[in-house]
Amino acid sequence: MTSAITDSVSSVESREITKVSASRKVAARASSSTVGSVVGRVSVRSLATYLRGLDPRLSRQVWLVQTGGVVNSFGNGVVFPFIVIYLHNVRGISFAAAGLALSAGAVAALAAGFSAGTVVDRAGGRNTLLLGLLLQAASFALFPLVREAWHAVALLALEGAGTACFWPGQSTLLSRLTPPERTPSAFALQRISMNLGLGLGGVVGGLIASTSHPGSFTVLFLLDAATFFIFIAVLTTIGEPAAREPEPHEAAVGYRAVLRDRNFVWLLCLNVLFVAVGYEVFALLPPFAKNYAGVSERWVGTMWLANTLLIVLIQLPVSKALEGRRRMRALALMSLLFAAAALIVLGGGVLFAGTAAALVFVAATLVFGLGEVLQGPTQAPLVADLAPDHLRGRYFALGSMSWSAGSILGPAVGGPLLGWHPLTVWPLAAAISVVAAFGCLALERRLPERVQRSPVGGGLAEGEPMPKPAPGYT
Repeated sequence: MTSAITDSVSSVESREITKVSASRKVAARASSSTVGSVVGRVSVRSLATYLRGLDPRLSRQVWLVQTGGVVNSFGNGVVFPFIVIYLHNVRGISFAAAGLALSAGAVAALAAGFSAGTVVDRAGGRNTLLLGLLLQAASFALFPLVREAWHAVALLALEGAGTACFWPGQSTLLSRLTPPERTPSAFALQRISMNLGLGLGGVVGGLIASTSHPGSFTVLFLLDAATFFIFIAVLTTIGEPAAREPEPHEAAVGYRAVLRDRNFVWLLCLNVLFVAVGYEVFALLPPFAKNYAGVSERWVGTMWLANTLLIVLIQLPVSKALEGRRRMRALALMSLLFAAAALIVLGGGVLFAGTAAALVFVAATLVFGLGEVLQGPTQAPLVADLAPDHLRGRYFALGSMSWSAGSILGPAVGGPLLGWHPLTVWPLAAAISVVAAFGCLALERRLPERVQRSPVGGGLAEGEPMPKPAPGYT
């Protein structure tokens, strides 16, 4: 009897414990579901807030300029990788003469830069940009007619003159259409549009171009010319922003007034180094990869694509992260990343070959791309802040000319070194990049406090309208 009673009590207790355990599990699941729901809502809300914070908050006019830039960069991407192939393989022009023709474009851009800056300050950024687009459209529309080396020299010199008008015109137009606190976002978006267009254009150009069908190159050049005219059509919907009248103490005009700005001259010298040992030296990576490390053309294209996609994906977040940061330290970090990328290429060339080397070189282009995304929202807005408005065209023209100078210097030194001993290019580029980084830190101590940091643009509040163009827009 006692045993039966004990068993009965134990059975009841067991059922009660089971009920309590089950109820606790239900409560735990409900609590977990509630917490998960709350966390999910918070995560979605945080993501939405973050994405709204990335909104560049630019005016309709700026978006139109950037749209035209994407189309135009697409056309350039279609053509530029294949110019030398067209001249040599289709028209029978030697590599040396083709290289001379490309140099003619850079020299023409450098020579025309002074006049372009004056035109911008007198006629406005939009009108100068229109002139540059017309010159470049004419150059590439006539390129199918090239038969001799001097034809290519003349047309690429014409294209270089158009480039001299294009960059200071576009930069001045963007800076005058954009409030000062949003200029980093405007120039970051410019870098995105350029890389997106070039990347897509290179893919399309590779699908069209065929040396066994010379007419395919005619399609490339006419397609590129058409993109210039599309950009022109877009610009006709935008008025010319009016420049601010200079203050009495800003009355000086001309390049002498610009060159008296020692901080700007220092920045120009640094940019020559950035371009010569950064962009132009890395333009030597494809022939180095193919001829020294045995990397296939497909992998060379992958390097280009990886770099382009990285810039398109992270440029706006990086621009947001740089708000309120010291500009010259960002440029110093860029130089150090360029140096690291060059050393990665050196290691890949020494230690590996074929596919293994290609993977290392892809990593190098990604590190190089990390440096590139620091420059876009930093350097051009710094030039805009240093420049008095009535001299802005000349400031941007000299900035464009520093790119041309670096484009001439880099291949002039790097090309012969690549032929003499390919491995010497990369440690030299790394060393000069480190020197440039120290130069950035030295310049930081000289800059006026008002331009040392990137402006903080802030997020886009709920229901807040898009900003209007900068004062003076007509």
